[in-house]
Amino acid sequence: MQASLFENISGRIKCTACARYCLLRDGQSGFCGVRTAENGHLNLDVYNFPYAFNIDPIEKKPLLHMYPGSRILSFGTSGCNFACKYCQNFEMSQRKNVVGKYMTPEDIVKLARKSNVDGIAFTYNEPTIFMEFARDIGVLAHKYGFFNIFVTNGYETPESMAMASEFLDAITIDFKGNGEEKFYNRYISIPSPQLIFRTIKNALDYGIHTEITDLIIPEIGDNLEEAKNMIQKIKDIAGEYIPLSFLRYHPDYKLSIPSTPFVTLKNHYDLAKSIGMKYVYLGNVPEEQYENTYCPACGNLLITRHIFDSRVTGLNSNGNCLKCGFQTGIRIK
Repeated sequence: MQASLFENISGRIKCTACARYCLLRDGQSGFCGVRTAENGHLNLDVYNFPYAFNIDPIEKKPLLHMYPGSRILSFGTSGCNFACKYCQNFEMSQRKNVVGKYMTPEDIVKLARKSNVDGIAFTYNEPTIFMEFARDIGVLAHKYGFFNIFVTNGYETPESMAMASEFLDAITIDFKGNGEEKFYNRYISIPSPQLIFRTIKNALDYGIHTEITDLIIPEIGDNLEEAKNMIQKIKDIAGEYIPLSFLRYHPDYKLSIPSTPFVTLKNHYDLAKSIGMKYVYLGNVPEEQYENTYCPACGNLLITRHIFDSRVTGLNSNGNCLKCGFQTGIRIK
């Protein structure tokens, strides 16, 4: 399938799907391994080849302030524009060839209808690299009343975000290692995480519901000073009410460092609160105090959570606190 996110530059193909902007000669594939230059255009090799379907609670993404309790159809493809040494989905993301089952956008939306879900999540690998496929699925999904979610590393371009705005309802943008440049260089193979902040702004400018996660990896990606800088930048761009989740890392793929200690996560939680962030969470830990949502104005318990189970207890259908009337910004289905 021919892609549309590319430019012809002096006889070479410049892919504009992600911020790597790979410049390709005929026959070459980008870093992701699934966008290939051919005869003056760019092919999306994984178009019609989804991989690894699951039915998930929306909280698993995690997406905590949009339609709590929803069920979603999750899938990805092979390939990725990052090379994370701790990737939990490396079997698919780090493949540089096409694997999966042939399914058209119509087939995938039909599966969503049969599965009795509320939305579709493009996840597991980086969805930006199959943006045109996601767009065609997402536009069709809207016609049947489904919402669409990206779980992304945030390395989109303005061009790809413009396309995403045609169908995307929500986005979870995942920082890693507090956005430390040295961490991104060594463990992800990205020169700088700074362009991720641009994606946050672009998503918000397009009216896409946006939440932030940060995977905290002990010893190599848990520096609190770097975390402070990252949180302040997020606050400056998105304000203090954007949901921010700090996630526990578990060893996988090429990284054998033990899981993140709870105290390390708690330190990040306290730091974010001290900077003024109103909705801060800890993920991958069974600590309900740090999973629940409380009203920033009066402290009323709004949503109780245990792992991936959510129950709305203190909100009306408009997302207002039942106790004080504060407009929380949480979307209720």
